[in-house]
Amino acid sequence: MNKASVFILFCVLMAFLGCEESVLPKPKAMLRLEYSRPIMADVEMENFKFNYNQSAEVKKQNSASLRLEYPEMKAAIFISYKKVTDNLQQLITDAERLSYEHAVKADDIRARVYENSDAGVYGTFFEVVGDAASQAQFYVTDSTTHFVTGSLYFAVKPNYDSIYPAAAYLQQDIGHIMETLRWK
Repeated sequence: MNKASVFILFCVLMAFLGCEESVLPKPKAMLRLEYSRPIMADVEMENFKFNYNQSAEVKKQNSASLRLEYPEMKAAIFISYKKVTDNLQQLITDAERLSYEHAVKADDIRARVYENSDAGVYGTFFEVVGDAASQAQFYVTDSTTHFVTGSLYFAVKPNYDSIYPAAAYLQQDIGHIMETLRWK
């Protein structure tokens, strides 16, 4: 074969191989996660009670602590009670320190003060933004006798973009817990 026929054969092969459609990148898409509208029920502990979302399983650990487990989201809200005995400032400091320990991995921590003077419930909700271990922390107290802390944790590697829809849903549940909490 001479050089001309090799060149023609090469051009014909390139024409057949080069006539594919061009590859276009897929457009960006967001996963749309929708969770059911919460159906509320009461849970009572020895010193307090509150409404919770029935999509959670209540796991009482003892008379002072419980977990609300959300198996669908692989998440849990841990709630603990402590009696105030001239140590309110120390309990608040410990709760705030626990929240701000996540600052190493968090992009932002937003604190929102909660107050319901009619029910004697005062506290702070901490929204943790970023790849931290916990996406929310809170505490509530009556300022004299009772103190409750809570933390939201996921049983997955913290990737804020992936868990954000579930975290936002559960943060609303925590807000409802704070709003409906009553002391005994």
